[in-house]
Amino acid sequence: MLEAVRLWSAERKREVASLQKVGVFGSYGRGTASVGSDLDLLLLDAAAEGPQHQRLRQWPLERLPLSCDALVLTPDELTALLSSGNRMASELKRDLRWLA
Repeated sequence: MLEAVRLWSAERKREVASLQKVGVFGSYGRGTASVGSDLDLLLLDAAAEGPQHQRLRQWPLERLPLSCDALVLTPDELTALLSSGNRMASELKRDLRWLA
């Protein structure tokens, strides 16, 4: 699965110059994924703007071989999130694994 995500990420990076990194978190980031696990992605896009539902439109998540939840953040947004101390920040600090 992670190899498929790496290939998908490499294709996206060739198409979108502002895409800096793609990472997995949740069960795939922890290495505990099993049957029924979904894929949690974080796309670090320097040019991202607008609400999440608009940001996600440009990314062909349907090309991934598994259902996917994704966040598209700018580097500044990720830095702010990680320093917020909330539950999501704790989970990302623990689980986030950069693939591309």
